[in-house]
Amino acid sequence: MSNPISIIRDGHTTWFKWHRGRRRGSDPVFTGTRLLEAMALGASTEVDLVVTADRGFAVLHDMTLDRETTGTGAVVETSDAVIRQLRLRGNDGTPLAEPVMLLEDLCTLMASGTVHPDALLQLDYKEDLAALDDHTVGRFRRSVAPVARNVILSAGDAAAVDRLHAAVPEMRVGFDPSDERAVEAARTNGTHADFVAATLAASPRADLIYLYWEIILWFADDGFDICAAFHAAGKRVDAWTIQTIDTASVAAVERLLSLKVDQITTDDPEGLAAALDART
Repeated sequence: MSNPISIIRDGHTTWFKWHRGRRRGSDPVFTGTRLLEAMALGASTEVDLVVTADRGFAVLHDMTLDRETTGTGAVVETSDAVIRQLRLRGNDGTPLAEPVMLLEDLCTLMASGTVHPDALLQLDYKEDLAALDDHTVGRFRRSVAPVARNVILSAGDAAAVDRLHAAVPEMRVGFDPSDERAVEAARTNGTHADFVAATLAASPRADLIYLYWEIILWFADDGFDICAAFHAAGKRVDAWTIQTIDTASVAAVERLLSLKVDQITTDDPEGLAAALDART
């Protein structure tokens, strides 16, 4: 079976990140079963965090419950107790046996299972600094600190990342500068290097830089190797998100591999690994 964790090309290792905890495209999102599997195998995986009414964090992508869960309404208006009673929905909307988790539940699950030393769980905070208060940060610290060595925190708001990282300095941090206007300005004005410099200045502690995958190829088309630029600054690069596996997406991934991207976020790591294996 093809390796759904990483691939080595020209001596460079590129990790496949299990987007929203999916190993296969047919998998539902955020299930404890798959997340435990990823941690045991040493995979890189990702979940999203949204603030609840009790100032905790739900492991969900949307700000509302309707699409991903058996609940309705805004997450921020829903108590932790109610969220814990909800069930996740499958890709077709069918309710599942798997419960919706809070961050505490996820971290407890990690601590109770087998965690490979190479396993890395990305907590992608979907909100901004304004959604954080002392109580929220305290809950984050108590949840994440016991498993921090296998955690990386990311967000589009560098100030929010800084506040949460200060509470759990043992975890790694990442930053996503994929702002459409900033990218367009860099390409129009030929200021690609300035885009990199601004990213480094915005989040100097970031270990991983998360870039929409097309940005990497657009910059390459302009003659600028953004992966090399971030590597020179001691940063790694994640390309997000390869959603479906087909001829076009696999060809794009081949280009990303040639540029030595460090991680590829995908909804179908197993399918992508098999497709790349078939090409070689």
